[in-house]
Amino acid sequence: MIPIYKEQKEKLYLICKNSRHEPPHLHRSTEIIYITQGEIELGIGQEFFHMEQGDLAVIFPDVIHHCQVFTREESKACYLWVAPVLSGNFENIMQKYCPKNPVIKRTHIHNECLQAMECLIKDGKEKDRNSIVEQAYVQILLARSIERIQLIEKNEIEEQDIIYQVVAHIAKNFREEISLESMSGALGINKYSLSRVFSKVFHSNFKQYLNEQRLNYVSNLLECTDKNITEICMDAGFESQRTFNRVFHDRFKMTPREYRKFYQEQHLVGSKKNIGK
Repeated sequence: MIPIYKEQKEKLYLICKNSRHEPPHLHRSTEIIYITQGEIELGIGQEFFHMEQGDLAVIFPDVIHHCQVFTREESKACYLWVAPVLSGNFENIMQKYCPKNPVIKRTHIHNECLQAMECLIKDGKEKDRNSIVEQAYVQILLARSIERIQLIEKNEIEEQDIIYQVVAHIAKNFREEISLESMSGALGINKYSLSRVFSKVFHSNFKQYLNEQRLNYVSNLLECTDKNITEICMDAGFESQRTFNRVFHDRFKMTPREYRKFYQEQHLVGSKKNIGK
């Protein structure tokens, strides 16, 4: 797995990697997936959309999505995340609407769209990146993609979707004391039905998914603030420092202190390289 745009804090992030199961999640960026090998199933809510080599998908901001890989053969894709500030005139559209079907089959992709994607991949491998040129490619990519998909209002898929309700509830309450039972009561959904959603769609249990969201929050604070690690642990909703240290090490294979130091060192090296250009 080789990152092309290494700094995820940048406005544009592109990585080509092996596809794997991704649990339901959402983010403020527009995500574009271009399949280079094999096939995947892209889930939007409870709907699945099949993608094969050469297909492209556009996932609008704040739309809950997930990925499944059912074949034994290797599947690869390029994943592009575009910050709202780079969306230009499309930002308002993407805030209110989303694709009914996010997948554009390879036979229907505009040639300019493919050229823009290929140029972004090629440009990302160069030492000297041109942000103005990159933004131009992004605008072409969005323009030629959005014209090929049918849009619907976001609230048409959100309010009645159990996956949306689960992800939104945990995103809102993960810093508090929360359990499968309390979430079941808050959402009015049977506890065992919720448990099946986690095992079938999220490929984890409730506790594992909850801790993943807490760790995402923690890693951001470690990277972007000087806040005390114990305070971060408590603020993220972990029941104890011991539990926090265990689940953090299980995921990142290092301690929180080591993680902060590693990120700061990497970030400093990247900054010096940019200054020297």
